[in-house]
Amino acid sequence: MMGHAGMAAAAVRYLRSAGAPTSAPGQPHPVAPLPRPALRAVGADERSPVAPDAFRHVLGHFASGVTVVTAPGGDGEPPAGFACQSFASLSLEPPLVVFMVARTSITWPRIARAGVFCVNVLGAHQEDVCRAFAVSGSRTADKFAGVRHTPSQVTGSPRLTGAPAWIDCTVRAVHTGGDHLIVVGGVEALGADDTSSEAHPLLFHRGAFGTFSG
Repeated sequence: MMGHAGMAAAAVRYLRSAGAPTSAPGQPHPVAPLPRPALRAVGADERSPVAPDAFRHVLGHFASGVTVVTAPGGDGEPPAGFACQSFASLSLEPPLVVFMVARTSITWPRIARAGVFCVNVLGAHQEDVCRAFAVSGSRTADKFAGVRHTPSQVTGSPRLTGAPAWIDCTVRAVHTGGDHLIVVGGVEALGADDTSSEAHPLLFHRGAFGTFSG
């Protein structure tokens, strides 16, 4: 999809080809923006600008919440889900959220086929749930074993019992970001349990789980 800069550049090129003025008299002509560099994974024969271990160490100082992104199964498949720290709100009008997933994920294709997902914000008491959904590399592992859930109200994605908050979404766009994909979701429904004594969030910081106190 063409961004604002790309649309502006295309408009300038069209007006110039049509012989129409592209700026007010006496004003300099606008300069078309330079093309944006493509984001891609570093190749096996290339040197990364920073060492992966250093990257993980430094970025690990940024404390984040923990979520489980789920989607309903299709064509006889069980529901899909994975633990995700890279989640954030993106837009208020319209309501959009975003999460990042590794391009090598075997769970993401199932979510993509569903076209919908539910973000379950985990509470401090759900560390074991996070660990269950953090399992990777196995197509047969039943991440939902022993985890209670109900269908979310709009998309039918699994809504994990006990999660302090949930956001029910449809996939709006997917962008490439190096070795990850950036998934934009349109919010269809959401809710939170602000009265529960277990509403404190599960946090992840410097490779370890923690909780909020204050």
